[in-house]
Amino acid sequence: MVPIIATAVAALAALLHVYIFVMESIQWTQPRVWRRFGVADQAAADVTKPMAYNQGFYNLFLAIGVAIGLALFWAGDAGTTAEVAGRALVLFSLGSMLAAALVLVTSGAKYLRPAAIQGTLPLIGFVLFLFA
Repeated sequence: MVPIIATAVAALAALLHVYIFVMESIQWTQPRVWRRFGVADQAAADVTKPMAYNQGFYNLFLAIGVAIGLALFWAGDAGTTAEVAGRALVLFSLGSMLAAALVLVTSGAKYLRPAAIQGTLPLIGFVLFLFA
């Protein structure tokens, strides 16, 4: 049962990071998006667009890492190379998501809520995968 719950939480973390990718890399210059990220105005959104585009892809790559890890985890029997590699990749990707959220907190108190949104699912998924 724990592996199924861990998989569901990890998949939700990956989907959240795909959504962040979409906002940062595709929709960044839309006012509803840049306001969500605390950008002051359209001019600032235009100036920061290359940085957001790049940052969005980091989120996408972490989500892809979770997805590939989950596929490998479920492709192999317990203790096989695929299962072990999948678990390692999921843990690395979720740990990186969590670390990014922790770094965000160091940017200032106003980033506590976004960091909690970004880091809660990876934290829960990471802990569950340790015991899966």
